[in-house]
Amino acid sequence: MAPERQRAGGARRLPSVPGSWDTVVILALVVVIVVGGAAIDGVASPRFWRFVSLEAIPIALIALPMTLVVITGEIDLSVASVLGLTCTVLGELWHLGVTSLPLLVLASLLLGAVLGAVNGVFVTVFGLPSLAVTIGTLASYRGLAYVVLGDRAVADYPAAWTRRAISPIPGTVIPWFVLVAAALAVVFGIVLHATPIGRGLYAMGSNAEAARFAGIPVARTKFWLFVATGTVAALAGVFWTFRFASARADNGAGLELSVVAAVLLGGVSIFGGRGALVGVLAAVVLLGTLRNALQLADVPANALTIVTGTLLIASVVVPNVVGLARERVRRRRAAVPGAVGAEPAP
Repeated sequence: MAPERQRAGGARRLPSVPGSWDTVVILALVVVIVVGGAAIDGVASPRFWRFVSLEAIPIALIALPMTLVVITGEIDLSVASVLGLTCTVLGELWHLGVTSLPLLVLASLLLGAVLGAVNGVFVTVFGLPSLAVTIGTLASYRGLAYVVLGDRAVADYPAAWTRRAISPIPGTVIPWFVLVAAALAVVFGIVLHATPIGRGLYAMGSNAEAARFAGIPVARTKFWLFVATGTVAALAGVFWTFRFASARADNGAGLELSVVAAVLLGGVSIFGGRGALVGVLAAVVLLGTLRNALQLADVPANALTIVTGTLLIASVVVPNVVGLARERVRRRRAAVPGAVGAEPAP
């Protein structure tokens, strides 16, 4: 037992790579801003950052609960379809004569919660893999959106509603809806990083069976995470509808790729058990800045999709390569007598 305790202690004393993945993402963001500002006309303008903010809001909103879901070892790929279905139902309700904005928003959030609960039931009650379940509901919810509106678009909302969605904070170019995303980020950040619930989420992602034996309600917690993801995706759908002043069945199509890319690029392990919201939020801004800068540079839309996909692959591959390299260094040090972290001679 003594050698094992010494080995564990040696592993803890092993110096890590300077900084963290969060720091790497933030530094990459700074580099993109500096290089883009110097090389591309318009990147340093307030108008550019207004568009970055508007594009980042729905991605940041959905990425918040998605981070918690992925940390537990699950995933929800139906979020963009939840957004789209919310848009169509909101548009149809308006078309049918529901003119109360609070009532429309409440109905949208309740719909998102129900759609998220459906995912949660399949995953936690029937024990189905979340990847398969949410691929299925991705298609189903999008199909329902076309059932509700078909190829029609509802675009006759009051101008006051659409202006309210994109109006800036006084004295800035940043839309006030950023404050909603920031408030939710604080709430999710506190839950994840400063409460027993957050510690339980990491425990689930590391070893769900051990978490159950420790008394953590794994199934119930995951169920409510899916409900939260659906609800916040619906909120993003409300913002999307009023930002573009249009409810269409294809609203938000493909947005799940950007959300997952931001979560993984932000340092959350696809296998669960690791990650932080700071890196995810930095990754959201990084992706938005990079995409808008490349658009200003007249890069084709297909190339932008390639860039997003490449960053998604890199966000999975690079941390694992770094982890393997660190493990190899640890083993080499353990094999050298007298080295820090080396196993004692028998």
